[in-house]
Amino acid sequence: MKEIQPYTFNAAPFKRFRQLRTDAAMRDSQAEVRLSANDFVLPFFIVVGRGVKKEIGSLQGVYHLSPDVLLSELQEPARLGINKILLFGVIGEDHKDENGSFSASPDSPVNIAIRLVKESYPDLTVITDVCLCAYTSHGHCGILDGEVIDNDKTLAPLAQMALSHAQAGADIVAPSAMMDGQVWAIRQLLDLHGFNKVKILAYSAKYSSNLYGPFRGAANSKPAFGDRKTYQMDYRSASQAIDEMAADLDEGADFLMVKPAHTYLDIISRGKTAFPKVPMLAYHVSGEYMMLKAAANAGIVNEEAVALEIHTAIKRAGADWIISYYAPLLAGMVNSKVKTFQVFKT
Repeated sequence: MKEIQPYTFNAAPFKRFRQLRTDAAMRDSQAEVRLSANDFVLPFFIVVGRGVKKEIGSLQGVYHLSPDVLLSELQEPARLGINKILLFGVIGEDHKDENGSFSASPDSPVNIAIRLVKESYPDLTVITDVCLCAYTSHGHCGILDGEVIDNDKTLAPLAQMALSHAQAGADIVAPSAMMDGQVWAIRQLLDLHGFNKVKILAYSAKYSSNLYGPFRGAANSKPAFGDRKTYQMDYRSASQAIDEMAADLDEGADFLMVKPAHTYLDIISRGKTAFPKVPMLAYHVSGEYMMLKAAANAGIVNEEAVALEIHTAIKRAGADWIISYYAPLLAGMVNSKVKTFQVFKT
């Protein structure tokens, strides 16, 4: 073998970035994004009844809970520092009708849960999903005219649902039906009844995604016919998401949301760039969650490490709060890292 001749380099023309990665302490010192428990919103699926805790078949590790059981389930998230929850109602067919009337009932599982939570956890921020899909017999998010969703006829029921949540004690209502004018209708009715301090989280950029399947099983909200492509956004569009956000802000929205999150990091980033002073949320949705679960169950990835990486990326893209089924796991992880770092520093 030919001997390699020594070579003398001149002064290096390149910067040595690897010196910033030599060990864990050095890498931590360079981190620009850090997750905390305060970044998370934990979703819950609330059902009619008492004493109910049943794992959801389509969402591993997530449960249907009756309002009374929800109270005990909040103890661990509260201990971890998770201070925001998002409530979805789940009802049987016997409570459903064409117009989703039970959505605004004081006896709906969400309204019962809000009242109980506010009695026991007054400082917890309660966010409620405002949509008719889980309450209509046909599973669509609005009022039907034949097999077409009537946008304007849907506004009043959505506003009534939001009002009922505000009356029960919700801090933030989150319209997710993707009806034009839904934020305006809700803001008008809330203000008319003196709930001007209740804030609106607009699902402004809610895409018609193929990643919602597990959720629809959890919420019992699968459409009886067709799909939701006429009202949810086409995933091939980006600029329209910014237009939707701007319209919702004009109508009175206080927060914006992108859904899904992991596969729409560019939309989160564009939205935060366009509206830097508006709190931005992103929803790590059921399909994203279950794909990671499936990969972890198959031994393909380290679940904790990948979940931490994905959610850090969501925050890095511009999300202020992240709605995630992984919230307890990640809050525990980041709390542990903070404590370890504090001990190291001491």
